[in-house]
Amino acid sequence: MHELHLEPPFEALWKERDPFIEVEKLQGVVFRELEARRTLRTEIEGRGYFVKIHRGVGWREIWKNLVYLRLPVISARNEWEVIQRLHKLGIPTMRPVAYGIQGRNPASVRSFIITEDLGHTISLEDFTRNWVAEPPPVSLKRALLERVADIAGKMHQGGINHRDFYLCHLLLHTDQPFQNDQLKISLIDLHRAQLRSRVPRRWRNKDLAGLYFSALDAGLTKRDRLRFLKWYFGVPLRMIMAQEAGTLLALEKKAARLRSRFQRKYAPSLKDNDL
Repeated sequence: MHELHLEPPFEALWKERDPFIEVEKLQGVVFRELEARRTLRTEIEGRGYFVKIHRGVGWREIWKNLVYLRLPVISARNEWEVIQRLHKLGIPTMRPVAYGIQGRNPASVRSFIITEDLGHTISLEDFTRNWVAEPPPVSLKRALLERVADIAGKMHQGGINHRDFYLCHLLLHTDQPFQNDQLKISLIDLHRAQLRSRVPRRWRNKDLAGLYFSALDAGLTKRDRLRFLKWYFGVPLRMIMAQEAGTLLALEKKAARLRSRFQRKYAPSLKDNDL
């Protein structure tokens, strides 16, 4: 297997060079450094780029995922394909400028993907952090809810489930006025996303529960949640309540379990940091 896609500035920068060697030489702010994967932000000619390098996960990791009925992420190809699908669906996301994959052995395949820095953005997790104490204008809150519901609906209808669908992976662009009809939100962190012709209900609900869990402290009312569901499903609320009653109850329970798990895992460290 060998695929290579290079756009400026990497097309010229790596001309007559081996991109799989050159990508390892890139320097910058490192966000993740593992034996099998490296993520960093670099700057070239005054522009910022995010670089993800996959070096092969090994058979042990592959079998561990398969035992738990999870598809292992073995290369950058998955993220590359998901980004292409998102662009076709009209969902804002990163723009890839370099991608490569080589090797036949799934355990040792090498790959990389480089995307443009999205620029001036803030995650919805950070943007909504103080909403309980300082509620936003109602019109802005509703506009954000509608935009996120639109992204979620298009994503699932287009055959994509994210697997890490939280507010921290939805970036609000801040380099333009917060006009309700012009809000731009980009979806990121796509390396675990799955592509299908149709998203199974189970995976759809996992995404929605994750989103709901991440918004529990955003001060959303029951009416806000119902509005989101109306925009997400695109049908009257009475139909949603009749057809998806079991789903809504399951989402509540799943979000509560996620919150409990999060508190058990992180509450001790958060308390230590306050000392």
